[in-house]
Amino acid sequence: MTTTSAFSALAPYGWDEAWADQFTPYVSEGLLPGRVLRVDRGQCDVVTADGVVRADTAFVTPNDPLRVLCTGDWAVVEPAGNPRYVRTYLPRRTAFVRSTSSKRSEGQILAANVDHAIVAVSLAVEVDLGRIERFLALAWESGAQPVVALTKADLVPEAATLAHLVQDVETTAPGVPVLPVSAVDGAGLDVLAAVVSGGTSVLLGQSGAGKSTLANALLGEDVMDVQATRDVDGKGRHTTTTRNLLLMPGGGVLIDTPGLRGVGLWDAETGVGQVFSEIEELAERCRFHDCAHEAEPGCAVLAAIDSGELPVRRLESYRKLLRENQRIVAKTDARLRAEIRKDWKRKGAQGRAAMEAKRGRWQ
Repeated sequence: MTTTSAFSALAPYGWDEAWADQFTPYVSEGLLPGRVLRVDRGQCDVVTADGVVRADTAFVTPNDPLRVLCTGDWAVVEPAGNPRYVRTYLPRRTAFVRSTSSKRSEGQILAANVDHAIVAVSLAVEVDLGRIERFLALAWESGAQPVVALTKADLVPEAATLAHLVQDVETTAPGVPVLPVSAVDGAGLDVLAAVVSGGTSVLLGQSGAGKSTLANALLGEDVMDVQATRDVDGKGRHTTTTRNLLLMPGGGVLIDTPGLRGVGLWDAETGVGQVFSEIEELAERCRFHDCAHEAEPGCAVLAAIDSGELPVRRLESYRKLLRENQRIVAKTDARLRAEIRKDWKRKGAQGRAAMEAKRGRWQ
């Protein structure tokens, strides 16, 4: 394999000079670079300059679930062998991680080296703004640029109603493109394809959000299986069972993922702050730097609530996601657990002191 052949074969999948530089130590060993297309049951499909190969992942199955091989990784693959092995993978530029439903609160990596995170939200059912905020927090934390695709826009024929829905989501997603799209009549697909062209995009959303249909529309062919929408609630069924990386005709690659029933945060404080950037900007104007935005005097956040500038729902959602993220981090951070316990004791003492002061006034 020559450097030139690797560039020509792998460039459509995102290979560039920076990746080539990181791969340099492995060239003398005769190893091959390749992009992981899918991973299943201890093996993976990897596209290399020699074509797509099947490889074993036994060398890259550490105890840390965040370091296992995943779709989107740039793998270092043996040139031959039966079985053929992936030796390691190149350091990731970005990684989309969520917490699992496991009681051990482990992180699960969904995709690596992603430039755009497309959050698919179905307009066939009531839009859940809180769930969108949760997806966006994970997307921002990953290092990717989020994009919200409001799918099944053909089910909202009134232009004014559609515009209102888009505006609601835009308020929920500051700094994020919000694009209504329809795989039925093709509306908005050219805009979405242009936004995500030339890089790696991961398609995310709940089961039934229309991800597989949207993936087929972006890919220009029926690659992903699609099941019929249920009449009872307008939702589709879970169809995709693995994460697959596929070339888009307009340039770039798309990773389709299974529908996510649970979207738990995983050390995503920065991502939460990005989603609620207007609250964090307001907080900088609070009188106290450690203001909890509950009842403190001089709180700019509460003042924005009173004036109607900030919706109560946004503040409640912000608090909820921060608490959830803090719980997740505390399970793996002893120092933070101690700080939380100290904070609980301080608030408990303040509450008791307030009650004693009230009793004194009553007597």
